[in-house]
Amino acid sequence: MLNVVALEGRLTRDPELRQTTTGKNVASFTIACDRGFKTSDGKNQADFLDCIAWNKTAEFICQYFGKGDLIVVDGRLQTRKYQDKSGNNRTAVEVSVNNAHFAGKKEPASQPSASPDVDYAPIEDDEGDLPF
Repeated sequence: MLNVVALEGRLTRDPELRQTTTGKNVASFTIACDRGFKTSDGKNQADFLDCIAWNKTAEFICQYFGKGDLIVVDGRLQTRKYQDKSGNNRTAVEVSVNNAHFAGKKEPASQPSASPDVDYAPIEDDEGDLPF
């Protein structure tokens, strides 16, 4: 069976680092991934994907990435079931991140953060090629 996910997008908020009861670090964050086309009213479409990372990967993401930063992650898609506060059964779908990579230069603070209506610029390195 194959379960592989690779995403490039912008963090919608600062990653949140927590520890499990056994002392393992876990980071949770959301990535906005541009779909590559605009709606009829001219707005970009994006998917907002929940991600989790564990241990050293979680520490790396929380140390070097913040809201609005461009990130590339790879991992696997997973689901988990839980009950909400009202006792309703729910299913969460998230990306379990194995690796995280820098995907572009840091933008000035005046730039807007990830949002479905933001125009995204193509990411290029100094030679004009994609960074991966």
